[in-house]
Amino acid sequence: MSQTAITVEGLGKRYRLGKSQKKPANFWQALGGALVAPFRYLIRSATQASEQETLWALRDVSFSVQAGEALGVVGRNGAGKTTLLKILSRITDPSQGRARLHGRVGSLLEVGTGFHAELTGRENIFLNGAILGMRHAEIKSRFDEIVDFAEVERFIDTPVKYYSSGMYVRLAFSVAAHLNPEILLVDEVLAVGDLAFQKKCLGKMGNVATAGRTILLVSHNMEAILGLCSRAIWIDDGRLVADGPSAEVVEAYTKASLDLAASVSLDERAQEGPGVIKFTGFHLRDGNGRELEFAFCGQEVELVLEYETRDGQELSNVMAWVWFRDRLGKPLAIAFTRLTGQNFERLPGRGRMVCRLPRLTLAPGSYLLDLEAQAPGQRTDKIIGAVVLEVSPGDFFGSGKPVSDVGVFLVDHSWRLEA
Repeated sequence: MSQTAITVEGLGKRYRLGKSQKKPANFWQALGGALVAPFRYLIRSATQASEQETLWALRDVSFSVQAGEALGVVGRNGAGKTTLLKILSRITDPSQGRARLHGRVGSLLEVGTGFHAELTGRENIFLNGAILGMRHAEIKSRFDEIVDFAEVERFIDTPVKYYSSGMYVRLAFSVAAHLNPEILLVDEVLAVGDLAFQKKCLGKMGNVATAGRTILLVSHNMEAILGLCSRAIWIDDGRLVADGPSAEVVEAYTKASLDLAASVSLDERAQEGPGVIKFTGFHLRDGNGRELEFAFCGQEVELVLEYETRDGQELSNVMAWVWFRDRLGKPLAIAFTRLTGQNFERLPGRGRMVCRLPRLTLAPGSYLLDLEAQAPGQRTDKIIGAVVLEVSPGDFFGSGKPVSDVGVFLVDHSWRLEA
């Protein structure tokens, strides 16, 4: 019988939210206010208490993971996935329930988790190993492998505060994967690296899984979940919705994501970033400006992203992009203002960003679109799976035969014979 590595029983995490009030400047002002106007003070205190709102980031979550098992965790943004991993990593305490872990735990929850900014890469490797309970000789024996995987040999004696985000995440992942924790907790941090590094990390996690170590992987990349994990759990609104074979859970989750994207307006979505720009609507148009419910492959279409800025302020040098993803969340293509040299130099306080596709090359099917905008130095809005784009069979090649079942992309081409 295999040993249980992680046991989660009735886990819950509660946060108290309340309307912020102007605080007294000092103790005497607070005391004077209470003495001079006791009734007003009591009324205000009661009002503050009633205005407090309780938010359950997790509630009554229970599951277990066997040693050597790779478990995927799926769910939309704000569902409670990261909170779960923070509790398992002992970064935060649960409000109810308990979690028991048997074995040494390595966590990669965000870029540079556990790193000290003032220490060099070399010093942080030894520090993280010591935190995991490893001996100096043990860490030293794996040091070269860690540095080689992270591709930061040239900067290993530089304080990590000077690292780029890509260097940071490469070293952080390499440390977490190579220092042999029995349990490895990985959040959606691999998106920071480039595609080649993401592929390298997935390969390493595959090796970790086959070596018999336990993995909890949180990811929006359903292909990674299916490739690495035989089992998955789906968390939504802080509760466990499904637990079973990864193929079944991913299918249920992606169907729900498509239904949600089709039914909920952008204005109702949870927003990432400080909110300097907010997407408020989306619609599809043909080349003549007529609104469409769906598009035909080969058709000229316009993606219209309605937005507004905070307080109607005008912004400058704004970038915007749309990611095209398949039903499993795999990135397929991107439409990006920077790629075409068309960043918005002056963005009014309200309007529409329009992306024209002169010839839609997606094959028939359903696709998810992520919307994102960024002002200089700060992300302003990002919505994953914001819109479902339905593409119907169309006469892409002008042959009079609508195409179907031809893969993901249509490639414009022709044939001829040469003697």
